[in-house]
Amino acid sequence: MASTVSSGPTLTIRPLQYRDLDTVKHWGTEELDAGDEIATEKTIQEIDRLCRWYGPLKVLSLLPKPVQQSLTVFVAEHSGQLVGLIQVSPFNRGRSTWQVDHIAVNRIALTEKLPPGFMDVGSRLLRHCFDKVWEARTWIIETDVNNRSALALYRFNGFQPLAQVTYWSLPSELMQSLAEREPDLPNLLPVSNADAQLLYQLDTASMPPLVRQVFDHQIQDFKAQPLAALSTGLERWRKHTEVVSAYVFEHQRKAAIGYFKLAIARDGKQPHQADLMVHPAYTWLYPEMVAQMARILQPFPAQSLRLASLDYQPEREEYLNQIQAAPEEHSLLMSRSVWHKVRESRPLSLEGLQLSDVLSGLKPVGKPVPGRMSWSADRWQTLLNSSTVPPVPPRKGTEGAQPPNAVDSGLRFETAPEDPPEKSENGSSEEGST
Repeated sequence: MASTVSSGPTLTIRPLQYRDLDTVKHWGTEELDAGDEIATEKTIQEIDRLCRWYGPLKVLSLLPKPVQQSLTVFVAEHSGQLVGLIQVSPFNRGRSTWQVDHIAVNRIALTEKLPPGFMDVGSRLLRHCFDKVWEARTWIIETDVNNRSALALYRFNGFQPLAQVTYWSLPSELMQSLAEREPDLPNLLPVSNADAQLLYQLDTASMPPLVRQVFDHQIQDFKAQPLAALSTGLERWRKHTEVVSAYVFEHQRKAAIGYFKLAIARDGKQPHQADLMVHPAYTWLYPEMVAQMARILQPFPAQSLRLASLDYQPEREEYLNQIQAAPEEHSLLMSRSVWHKVRESRPLSLEGLQLSDVLSGLKPVGKPVPGRMSWSADRWQTLLNSSTVPPVPPRKGTEGAQPPNAVDSGLRFETAPEDPPEKSENGSSEEGST
């Protein structure tokens, strides 16, 4: 792919190539800047994974779209040196919403000729993605609330807050106590592709309209594709994890009212991960589903359970506080539409507004064109029948006679009474005197 130059005259942004791996894999915490230390550590781990799996990921990105696994990474280059990197990926199966996974700059490679690194290079990388990823209608990111540099970067480029996310940790001792209770889940069923419609309806009902519009999930998002399942299986094998998922079915309403997906760490070196989805009308399911997950984790090494809650799920946060779960991380979910432009439109100001600019919008675009008029006999006859003609006095010698067209048109004319003759001074009329 041909390289493209961003708005800055000295910075070239292009896709990541194989020859760039030797450079980026040596980036460490001293060179890399992702806003704060936590984001920098996560970016270094992702770069390490990218360097090791670049070949298979590149092959999967060249396959047809139903089985395609996207690998979209751009690098910023200045004077032959890589100074920045951004990784983006589709958020849903329809590829209408994309997310920014990682963005970082190499502060040591930046020279004095360039503006301040993270804000300027990061903005150019983001705008390059906005222009090149034509499928995306909406962009989302999730960043730590304490990462002020990243928050300033995303706000500067048009991202707006969507939801606040809190990550909770349930210690292993708490999971042991929760597993002692028998959960009341008689209709707990395993998940398959046949249940995609039910899970899609549950996902639609469990989030507010704005979040639902941004996520833009469809039924295919809840179906497992064969090749995607293969790549996910390889990733689980590498991380020594196992996934268990199930949902609660309501027979009366014929709908799914609860769902959980549990990623189990078999080696005990990392916490277990859980994803919960509960219908707002059935929030009493939270204790039952957490107890069910605690019982599933019994045969595996003792480790804490990590799950998330959003600010539009107050019942979940209330339950987690009730069982004394520990909130360990707060992040902000932000979104940006591709139609939103920042610092690109002319600012609205009435000071420099001229009268000619106002009146120009009132001018007609073109000359008016007269329409066609029908003069057919039937149309003319209809107009005559529907009109009201005032009475016309008859001429002399035609008293009591009707106009020749009165019978044809159905109109009737009344004759006005004739005025009496004027009398002369001697009492005789003028007609008699003559």
